[in-house]
Amino acid sequence: MLIAGFPAGAWGTNCYLVAPAAGEECVIIDPGHQAAQGVEEALKKHRLKPVAVILTHGHIDHVASVVPVCGAHGVPAWIHPEDRAMMSDPEKALGRSLGQQLMGELTVGEPDDVKELADGGVLDLAGMEFSVAHAPGHTKGSVTFRMPEQADVPPVFFSGDLLFAGSIGRTDLPGGDSAEILRSLARVCLPLEDSTVVLSGHGPQTTIGHERATNPFLRQVAAGLGDGTPTAAPRRGM
Repeated sequence: MLIAGFPAGAWGTNCYLVAPAAGEECVIIDPGHQAAQGVEEALKKHRLKPVAVILTHGHIDHVASVVPVCGAHGVPAWIHPEDRAMMSDPEKALGRSLGQQLMGELTVGEPDDVKELADGGVLDLAGMEFSVAHAPGHTKGSVTFRMPEQADVPPVFFSGDLLFAGSIGRTDLPGGDSAEILRSLARVCLPLEDSTVVLSGHGPQTTIGHERATNPFLRQVAAGLGDGTPTAAPRRGM
């Protein structure tokens, strides 16, 4: 399996291209702010053909390049219905003051073909399977994508802004909920195998085993304290 990732834009949002191998079809995950050029460079380098864009949530730092990327390659974008409106209206996610600032800088909107994700669904794209889990808390429509273990490749978990190396996503923007994100961590992350590779929306890769042992938020929910307020301050992400 080939996974090519790079941080893009002002927020350093990780964009990923996933394919069975070089020279084959691929899926693009979270083409955010200023990601279009990096996507094209990665496609050329690895000789890849996109078949879809899939989105972990609707914040502009994860979706700002969806329209040009989908338009250039004639592919659909998949997003949870709770976050779909954010593609056209950043104010719904960021609040009026920050949303208005960004509206002057970015061209926002939906691509021609938008498909909606559902909790528990499985996307069969480019010969690969992506299991979808609805994981609200950072936004109402946040999701994660999990790929099963394949041959010598461990399971891979695209966590978006739910789980980071050492932290979790912020919950202080519209649609965020600190108690909800802890419940999502408990339901979505804790059952995963320790060997699962975590590729998040910001920052370096990690594993579920490492985060289970060291991440204060996973430790909190593992101790049965996941219905209250986080015991540390979330960081990273818009």
